[in-house]
Amino acid sequence: MLELFRVGGVVMWPLLALSALAVGIILERFWTLRRKTVLPPNLTAEVLTLVRGRRIESSHIDALRQHSPLGKVLATALAERHRPHEKLVARVENTGREVVHGLSRWLNTLGTIAIIGPMMGLLGTVIGMIRMFLVITDVGTGDATRLAGGIGEALMATAFGLVVAIPAYIFHRYFRGLVQAFALEMARDASQVVDALETPAADRAATAAAPAVRAAAPVTPAPARTTR
Repeated sequence: MLELFRVGGVVMWPLLALSALAVGIILERFWTLRRKTVLPPNLTAEVLTLVRGRRIESSHIDALRQHSPLGKVLATALAERHRPHEKLVARVENTGREVVHGLSRWLNTLGTIAIIGPMMGLLGTVIGMIRMFLVITDVGTGDATRLAGGIGEALMATAFGLVVAIPAYIFHRYFRGLVQAFALEMARDASQVVDALETPAADRAATAAAPAVRAAAPVTPAPARTTR
């Protein structure tokens, strides 16, 4: 294996560094993007219980913000609950974008590795072909051993570039889809909390308006009794 690596030429060392970086990113993303870490089970239900019981305190909001990515989004909804609906939704959406950006960390790097891996392999191929043509120029086609060295360098660089790029591309697409799925679920849970925050206020407004409506309604006089 080491001999094959040496055959690939100088391009193999950058490709080796890219492969190590890709493996590190993949392992880190698998650890960070665990579902129970991003979307802890029953967290939304607990927040809804606090909202419906009107037991929201600043300590709850601070703890929720440090709890998880989902908790950070829900904490924003609780912290901005006194704002008008449009501003509340805008703040929650901004926090959601920040959280999704954090979940997408290193994915651009992984995608870049998937792109430049084959390019570096192609560079190794070109270098190997150049070496082969230089050998032909110097000694002609009679020295098969030296010609084989250039061909081997070209083939090994191309193969190793693809070996690096294909897994990087697969996991880049996988993690992007996973982040998008998490974003949709966080948006759904945040909508539930926002609705729960606004529903009690609407109910109180309707109850307060009911007596005024009754007072404004015309009173129909009772029919007079006829005395015989």
